[in-house]
Amino acid sequence: MKKFEACVRAVEMQGLLWGASKLVPVGYGIKKLTIMLTIVDDLMSPDNLIEDYLTCDPNNEYIQSVYIAAFNKI
Repeated sequence: MKKFEACVRAVEMQGLLWGASKLVPVGYGIKKLTIMLTIVDDLMSPDNLIEDYLTCDPNNEYIQSVYIAAFNKI
């Protein structure tokens, strides 16, 4: 899971700041990575991050799905 988190955090874009993370148990010994991030809306969009970086090679080897738990705009 550390390699997986490092793979996600390796994505660097202007307007993207990674925050704290934790592993949350889902069931049957399976865990999911929950990670906070801050996005500057004028510089990038969450859709671009997900489609262009997280669900393409080599990250799609580790990432099955992306779920936005909370979305706040200031």
